[in-house]
Amino acid sequence: MAATQELHDAGQSLWLDNITRDSVNDGTIKRYIDELSLTGLTSNPTIFDKALSEGDAYDEQTSELLAAGKSGEDLFFELAIRDLQGACDLFAPIHERTDGVDGWASLEVSPLLARDAAGTAEEAAKLHESAGRENLFIKIPGTPEGLQAIEDTIALGTPVNVTLLFDDKQYVAQAEAYMRGIERRIADGLDPNVTSVASLFVSRWDVAVSGKVPDELENRLGSAAAIRGYVAYRELIESDRWMKLENEGARPQRFLFASTGTKDPALPKTKYIDELAAPLSINTMPEETLLALAENEHIDGVLPRDGGDNEQLLSEFESAGVDLAALAKQLQDEGAEKFVKSWTDLLERIEEKSKAVAAG
Repeated sequence: MAATQELHDAGQSLWLDNITRDSVNDGTIKRYIDELSLTGLTSNPTIFDKALSEGDAYDEQTSELLAAGKSGEDLFFELAIRDLQGACDLFAPIHERTDGVDGWASLEVSPLLARDAAGTAEEAAKLHESAGRENLFIKIPGTPEGLQAIEDTIALGTPVNVTLLFDDKQYVAQAEAYMRGIERRIADGLDPNVTSVASLFVSRWDVAVSGKVPDELENRLGSAAAIRGYVAYRELIESDRWMKLENEGARPQRFLFASTGTKDPALPKTKYIDELAAPLSINTMPEETLLALAENEHIDGVLPRDGGDNEQLLSEFESAGVDLAALAKQLQDEGAEKFVKSWTDLLERIEEKSKAVAAG
């Protein structure tokens, strides 16, 4: 049995952190579904920027959109939604078989609305409706500014992928926002089953402390921070507050391990996959990581419910001078800045593509 199948059978969903129009249309994603146990995918501005820069797959639709007077963000979302509709259709049988638990794709909302909770919730609902696919998440950053937007978006009934989380405290803060949204729906007599996932980023932790901790701690903080987040997730879905919501028909917001491609070329490509095999969770990984995992025959086992000796490891980082809470905030702040930068780069790419197509 391939490691991809074994991991899926252990209770973890494998999602791809990539999308291109070619991969949707040429059978690549379908093959990964059939052969590598793939059950979902995520996208982000950087992924679309790269996809738009390679080849002419988007030229025909870009030309049509330009003729219709579209430009900038509006043009981008039309392109992205076409790709994600295709991906959602490929995952639709999985979504149906799992009764909506799995089989999702994700689209990011504009970061230019980061400080506008009502605007973010409105835009998220608009994007989801425009796509016309039940199994499409709208990604919203789980920053302090994003918490109200998450609550409002869930209250409106729009499925949300909460992104840009780095530690257990950030995870719990957004989970409480999610639950407040569900509680509002129950109070209003609405269906409380609004699907969501919470994405905690892994690899950036190790990059941040590289060369600043003892050798025996190198490349171990990312998984440790993620495991602490996963333990908080397991505790939360067993809490009295959550059980009351589940009793009303709500479903748990699933935990997602994000940014699980290794940055250090000396490390095994599947390092974070091997260390974060956990039931009732998702691991979204780059394509090269998925393919490397498929070459393995087995996984090394699954995480214990309580994280094992993970807290001891984290205490060693604190003893080495790492302020975990401060670093989590720093990583989230930097991530938000990178998100805006990626969005700006993407819009510049859209402008370049539009000019090239118009001239061509």
